[in-house]
Amino acid sequence: MTLRTLYPEIEPYASGMLDVGDGHAIYYERSGTPGARPAVFLHGGPGGGISPAHRRLFDPARYDVLLFDQRGCGRSTPHASLDANTTWHLVADVERLRELAGVDQWLVFGGSWGSTLALAYAQTHPGRVSELILRGIYTCTKPELDWFYQFGVSEMFPDKYERFASLIPEDERGDLLAAYHRRLTTGPREDRVAAARAWSVFEGETITLLPDPALSAHHDEDAFALAFARIETHYFAHGCWLEPGQLLRDAHKLHGIPGTIVHGRYDMPCPARYAWELHRAWPEADFHLIEGAGHAFSEPGILDRLIRATDRYAGSRNGEA
Repeated sequence: MTLRTLYPEIEPYASGMLDVGDGHAIYYERSGTPGARPAVFLHGGPGGGISPAHRRLFDPARYDVLLFDQRGCGRSTPHASLDANTTWHLVADVERLRELAGVDQWLVFGGSWGSTLALAYAQTHPGRVSELILRGIYTCTKPELDWFYQFGVSEMFPDKYERFASLIPEDERGDLLAAYHRRLTTGPREDRVAAARAWSVFEGETITLLPDPALSAHHDEDAFALAFARIETHYFAHGCWLEPGQLLRDAHKLHGIPGTIVHGRYDMPCPARYAWELHRAWPEADFHLIEGAGHAFSEPGILDRLIRATDRYAGSRNGEA
């Protein structure tokens, strides 16, 4: 079976800035065919922003896709702002964008942190979700955070973890998340940028099964790293404003929503255990645990399943699902 890949490059047919209050304006764009099957794409991070490649996950002849940079990142303003920036602010933003798009329901596609946000949105507004595609499941619990930032990934990537931890004095390494959060929210800008790059590069170097120099280089860019690291540590230090285990506890609210879960067997930031637990809590959804794959949507096996899922929910041109 031939693996599916991204659709051809495409430019947005519309874009703009939406004032969502609290001093924030979020950048959004729409691509595909106006009036076709509506979908919204929720990017990762939090704080990662959208990229042109994300438009290409959808058949442009069959979808009308809205993509947006979440508060504080990408082209949204103010850059790297943490004020009025929580999970529930973002859930409300998705609803504002749905109203802007003028649709009653839409397909919601979220990967990594985007899967967290997609679950929070779908559980809050189940009637607004026609289908749900989730990749790299993350439920933002303390064990998941500890796995990536304290002990777990450290055993898989000891060289990269040592570099990540080395920025922090030994007496603070018992809680690297808190230590980085302090450095990213206080002190001189040059110190905040240095901490941001160290935080961001650690993630950029551990999200693919095999090294991806271009992805790592992107994570090392000052502007990207500052928003990415500041917003991530802000969210994670507050448990993403979720009750412990909330997203799995409330999975029953997804009943009746067609869904697809795609997760890499060797996903480092997001252990496969939590994707499996979501599968058990929401057995109606198609579940694909991809062998020989890490975390990134660009992993060949993951990308194949994502494209097949968007094709399936649009009505695939070639009958494949």
